[in-house]
Amino acid sequence: MDYSKYFLMINEEDEEETARIVIDYTLTKTGEFIPWDQATMEAHIPSEHGNLNHVCRVTDQAGHSIYIKQAGLETRISKDLTATVDRNRQESEILQIEEKLAPGMVPHIYFYDTTMSACGMEDCSDFTVMRDAMLEHKTYPRFADDISTFMVNTLLYTSDIVMDHKEKKELTRRFITPDLDDITEKLVLMEPYLGAKRNHIYEPNRDFIQRELYQDEALHLAVSKLKFNFMNNAQALLHGDLHTGSVFIKPDAIKVFDCEFGTFAPMGYDIGNVVANMIFAYDNGLSTGDDKFCDWCLDTIEETIDLFIDKFNAAYDQAVTEPMAKVPGFKEDYLASILRDTAGYAGTELHRRTVGMANVLDVTSITDPDARLRAERLNILAGKEFILHQEDYQTGDDYVKTILRLTEEL
Repeated sequence: MDYSKYFLMINEEDEEETARIVIDYTLTKTGEFIPWDQATMEAHIPSEHGNLNHVCRVTDQAGHSIYIKQAGLETRISKDLTATVDRNRQESEILQIEEKLAPGMVPHIYFYDTTMSACGMEDCSDFTVMRDAMLEHKTYPRFADDISTFMVNTLLYTSDIVMDHKEKKELTRRFITPDLDDITEKLVLMEPYLGAKRNHIYEPNRDFIQRELYQDEALHLAVSKLKFNFMNNAQALLHGDLHTGSVFIKPDAIKVFDCEFGTFAPMGYDIGNVVANMIFAYDNGLSTGDDKFCDWCLDTIEETIDLFIDKFNAAYDQAVTEPMAKVPGFKEDYLASILRDTAGYAGTELHRRTVGMANVLDVTSITDPDARLRAERLNILAGKEFILHQEDYQTGDDYVKTILRLTEEL
């Protein structure tokens, strides 16, 4: 095969041809350092993968395996959403940076190919996608500790607090992706509030959504500030889409993946995404009366925030290089702003996954109509509380109290 010009290798409608091409491509790119048993090599397209890219798993009977991931000219979720194929290069480079900052917490990148917009990624099949585990109401006592470590290491250490300013500005330039940023700015930080045609509305909640999201001018003002903060505050290198569908998990480890939306923006965006997605898991547990799972979800939210604060403070004191960031009182003010952002972006994630274009199975799979209505209203009202009162959410317990209060009221 000729890989000197881009073409889409992975075609879900022709898996046999895809396997032939991808096996040849894998041998071309990795044959020098992976001793493949060519006679037993197979390639399969996973039954489920993300909204943007195409993925194929290559294995042999000698125990070797790799994931080939390729960016298509169109996103898989919608032909209306365009995103440069350079996103594969960006994701690969971000994962390589994150692997240095948080060793063992992201899949290893064996290679990336800017011509084919593809990469070879560590096979994490011995892990479970966390959202799938949440739908089965599995619990992971280590998750809060692991994800807070990942966020402190990848966010603080790519900020101006620690990083050489010129180096950071160069990385900021390298990871500017107008197409992907535009998706976030529209799908997350605008359309859920303006009644976009491509919003997905649960019909029994239509009037509630109209009143609480589309007609609340105070909410719109607060979200407009969050949107412009995201657009203009290049604080740290984000994952950019840090939800439970972007985390591989097992009892003793996590691997964070799918960071093609990575960009320099406010740290609180990543942290808030984690909080919101644990609330979605809580929604699902609540719909079945699984009190043990719900308690774990709330404990995880509380521990994630509190552990992030503790680890951030310790790492800041140890790693700070910027002289003006050592001025007494600056660290406390800086962290408080991150926590305000966390609350705000937790709210926008709750809203966009409930009424926006890309919903979550935690909620949409709830079969009882009353339970789903209640879950969506919990998400909408909690999100509003977080957005409108960001300064009130400075500890993990602040989130838990709001969720429990709304659970009782609904």
